[in-house]
Amino acid sequence: MGVSEATVSRVLNGKPGVSEATRQAVLSALDVLGYERPTQLRGDRARLVGLVLPELQNPIFPAFAEVIGGALAQLGLTPVLCTQTKGGVSEADYVDLLLQQQVSGVVFAGGLFAQADAAHEHYRLLARRNIPVVLLNAAIEHLGFPGVSCDDAVAMEQAWRHLASLGHERIGLVLGPGDHMPSARKLAAARAVAGDLPEEFVARAIFSIEGGHAAASRLIDRGVTGIICASDPLALGAIRAARRKGLGVPSRVSVVGYDDSAFMNCTEPPLTTVRQPIEAMGRAAVELLNTQIGGVSVPAEELLFEPELVVRGSTAQAPRD
Repeated sequence: MGVSEATVSRVLNGKPGVSEATRQAVLSALDVLGYERPTQLRGDRARLVGLVLPELQNPIFPAFAEVIGGALAQLGLTPVLCTQTKGGVSEADYVDLLLQQQVSGVVFAGGLFAQADAAHEHYRLLARRNIPVVLLNAAIEHLGFPGVSCDDAVAMEQAWRHLASLGHERIGLVLGPGDHMPSARKLAAARAVAGDLPEEFVARAIFSIEGGHAAASRLIDRGVTGIICASDPLALGAIRAARRKGLGVPSRVSVVGYDDSAFMNCTEPPLTTVRQPIEAMGRAAVELLNTQIGGVSVPAEELLFEPELVVRGSTAQAPRD
């Protein structure tokens, strides 16, 4: 760790002459190595923070984990990564485990808080225990936690206007389930900017390449020439669907993704997508959490961050015939 035994001794005995950053680094090292802190240094809770993710297959979640984990470490907090797997440990189970570890707080990046019809009792449990919590990306109402979100409405407007400027008149959407808040926001924004959006041009999917393939295949059969997707994996599925039908991308079908996750500039064609400001959002989430850990209350409000359209090779002029 690069500090002397004398420094460690001063930290363990509560002596002055050690910077706060060094003190927190020593205490975090004790936690990571499994040593029990001296009683006077334990405080009410461990210096652990739960980072709960719905999956790691979508590259956006490892990207958020990297930013959030790094920002927590700079504050002397140790992230505990909790990733859900199909048929494995549930979000509620992870919350129980984190409470047993006496965590200082929890960051949820995607998950059941974004689904209106999902179980939410474990969030209420955290609220009752006064555990600091921050939610990343569009929560349902009435959970009472601060949030950090990319502005879904602006993202949809950017994507829609881009395709419209290329002459696309039949634009379809591949979104998540009907109770998924970010998807609901994107749909509302699309209807606002389009004026008239036929219901048959909106397809729902699970968030995966396979889900995107199935949903986009239906839209292509209904005659759309431009497809806006609620995630990059959905967009990769849409490109695959077009190709399976013998249609070129972008010559016959244009596709826009969402996130600008890793390697989207390396796909064939490189993906036009709406970029989430991952670094700024992750750091804001940690700042909100750390403020609460320090005993300062934070309004249960949502900070909205501006997305950015990144134009690459998966969009082009609408076909003329």
